[in-house]
Amino acid sequence: QVQLVESGGGLVQPGGSLRLSCAASGSIFSMYAMGWYRQAPGKQRELVATKASGGSTNYADSVKGRFTISRDNAKNTVSLQMNSLKPEDTAVYYCHAMFNNTATMTEYNYWGQGTQVTVSS
Repeated sequence: QVQLVESGGGLVQPGGSLRLSCAASGSIFSMYAMGWYRQAPGKQRELVATKASGGSTNYADSVKGRFTISRDNAKNTVSLQMNSLKPEDTAVYYCHAMFNNTATMTEYNYWGQGTQVTVSS
């Protein structure tokens, strides 16, 4: 099984920056697609950014140009650099891992416990 632990959340002023990190253990990290999701109070969880095992990336329109996802397979970590933060970015951010076993067409999904990001003056 895979375990994910997020860190780096906190309080930041609008326009500021924050870097989130996610450490993975328990499986072969390089084979997983990784991503960051967030959930604000009263709202559904939404995709923020993803990075496939092959390196391709995808960003939500609301964060495009401000956030950058990266991964270090050697260290089993994935990070989210967040710049020009807005109050609308306030949410609990979750690390996500997905593995698609193409031989059996079986998909596995794992989630971290979440880390709070608050953007406020």
